[in-house]
Formats: sequence, C-alpha cells, structure tokens
Amino acid sequence: GMGAGRARYQMKHSIDRILTTHAGSLVRPPAIIAVMAAREGNQPYDHERFAGELRGGVAAVVREQAEAGVDIPSDGEFGKVGWTNYVTERISGLEPRATRPGEVRQIFGKDRQDFAEFYAAWGRHERTMWLPPAQAEAPAPSSLIAWECSGPISYTGQEAIQTDIANFKAALAGVQVEEAFLPVSAPGSAEATRLNHFYPSEEAYLYALADALKTEYHAIVDAGLLVQVDDAFLPALYDRLLLSGTLEDYRKFSHLRIEAVNHALHGIPEDRVRYHICWGSWNGPHSTDVPLKEIIDLVLEVNAGAYSIEAANPRHEHEWRVWENTKLPEGKILIPGVVTHSTNIIEHPELVAERIVRFARLVGRENVIAGTDCGFSQIWNLIRTHPSIQWAKLRALAEGARLATEQLW
Repeated sequence: GMGAGRARYQMKHSIDRILTTHAGSLVRPPAIIAVMAAREGNQPYDHERFAGELRGGVAAVVREQAEAGVDIPSDGEFGKVGWTNYVTERISGLEPRATRPGEVRQIFGKDRQDFAEFYAAWGRHERTMWLPPAQAEAPAPSSLIAWECSGPISYTGQEAIQTDIANFKAALAGVQVEEAFLPVSAPGSAEATRLNHFYPSEEAYLYALADALKTEYHAIVDAGLLVQVDDAFLPALYDRLLLSGTLEDYRKFSHLRIEAVNHALHGIPEDRVRYHICWGSWNGPHSTDVPLKEIIDLVLEVNAGAYSIEAANPRHEHEWRVWENTKLPEGKILIPGVVTHSTNIIEHPELVAERIVRFARLVGRENVIAGTDCGFSQIWNLIRTHPSIQWAKLRALAEGARLATEQLW
C-alpha cells in the first residue's frame, strides 16, 4: 500500500468536497474545426497560423472550464482530429483506403439492425447538426475512408504530443484548478476500426499498438499530468459480437484488450491513470448495450487510480446498483457520469446531486468525483450537444456537486 491516512491519496480525492471533471473532449471552435477538416481530408492549411489558434483555443477552453466549476479539466482534445482518429497521424504502419461500395463499418451491431429505420434518418443529421456551415455541407471525410494496418507499427507523434502538453500546461498556468488530465486512446479502441493486414495475429497487432501508444502515456505522466485512457470500444463492441458470438467470446475478447491496456501502462503509477468507458453514447436506442455488471470485474482489472463510467443516460442510470455488490478497490476513485452529452436537456442540479449522493453512500464520498458520460465532441465533426448546452451542463454538474457536498459533509 501507499501508507495510511491522507498520504495515500496521491490522485486528488474528494477529501472535503465533491470534485468535478468530465470525459475529455469539448466542442472545438470553428477555426480549429476548419483545420481538422483539412487535415482529415489531406488538404493544405497554414500550419503556423493553426499553431497560434490552437494555443489560444486551449487557453480559452481551460479558462472556460475553470469558470464553469470544473476542478479537473482537459485540453478539450483540441489538438486531435478525434479520440482514436488521431492515432493515424501519430503512428506509422496505418494506411488509408477508400471504403468499398456497400462496406459497413465493422463496429455496428444488433442495435443498428433492430432500429435500422431510425439510424437511416438519424445518421444524416448526427454529424452535421452543430457544425459550422462550411463543414456541415461537405461530406465527412472519415466516412469515405477505412484505415488498416499494412506495415510495422511505430510511434511518430512525439512533436504532436509535446505540443498538446505545452499548450495545456501554458493554459493551466493561468487558472486555479485541482488537477488536470489529457485523454489518449486505449490500444483496443485504436485497433477497433483499423483492420490488421500485417501482423500474424490480432494479439501481436494489439500489443504493437500498445507499445506505440505507451510513448504518449509516459509523456503525459512525465509532464506531471494525469493520463486518461479512453476505451469506449470495450463496451461498444459487445453489440457487434451479439450478431455472431456469446458473452463468453466477448469476455475473452475484452480480457485480451484489458491486458494490452495494462501492458501499455507498465511502469506508470496507478494514481496517475484514469480509465474511461462508455457505450458509444450517441443519442439512439442502445437497446443491446452490455450490462455494466457483466464487465465491471474486467474494468477493475485495469491498473488505474480512477474509473470513469457512463451513468447518467436512461439506458445505464439504474446501474449505480452494481456498487451494492461490487467493491471499489481500496484507494480507488469512481468518476460516474452524472450529466450526459447524449441529450440536449440540461440536468437539474438537484438531480445531479441525487446521483452523486447515491454513489457516495455506496463507495464513500471521498472516492467519488462527479463526471460526464463521455466527451461532448469525440471527433471534430461529431458534436454531441450544442456548445451553449455543453457549458450549461458543466455548470449544472458543478452546482450539483456543491449541493451534494452540503448533504454529504
């Protein structure tokens, strides 16, 4: 153990009040969106001008998070095209190709089959609804390109991650916050939509990705920041396996990906690491999501100090009861989503407080940090709520945490 009493709390716990955070991505400003569109479409852009816009954008979004009452902010993922998409810019051995006619992204499963008519209509709006007009009217480049592994994987993003770190640390120098984190992709989530056409096995491919990505994990922790490993595909791929496999197949599949996360985290103290899962979190039926109780033991195998778990949307809110029968390991933190980005309704702060108090009574108030279900814009052109609502939800989160604190202390 790490000694008794307060000394063992190296990652900030909610010692005298409920702290707040979120899952990482925030809606990018129009100037940054325009460059991300260019980057993803392989179009030219002014690199020097963008460097300045990115610096300014990160400074502004960190300040806005602090003003909204977020205790543990991120950089909004402003330097990245998307939560896993960015790896194609920072890892060699991954190649793009045009999607073939009729090819369906292999991540979609039973929910999309059962509600095909809904998805046919919703899909047309989902990626364009809140985009600036120039990007809303252009076809989404990511939907026209499939990425695959065609050669040896190695990490080439040293400059990009150092830019992210430098921009974030400069922004943090101007605000009062408790702590700060940068999100990164888990190996299994980076692998999920990028087929292996090079390595002899899926395991070899997965571990090659883990070895490349750990460069980022270490860089972030070495800079004094928390690293958040995003693994939305871990729960989300269950839906695909429902079409062909069993829960046992899925657990075996998931266990291998948890081992790959731990491989990538080797040598990093647990209390520098947050591990985030969600169920894909789009505003759709989610009729066939894997229940949390079926995977919570796997999630807790990750060598992380905190677990960020979607808990606010109506498909998963009842799962707070999982913690009646599952013990949060000693010294660990639970970051439940207590506001969701999957609807434009702004949660009432009293509801937010109610959610926080339920978790606090089960795992201990000092072990709960109030969070969000997932990011507000996981990809530059996938904006989940209008930015004005994003900020209103973060303010509701902070106000709910304040109300919960009054009840719990």
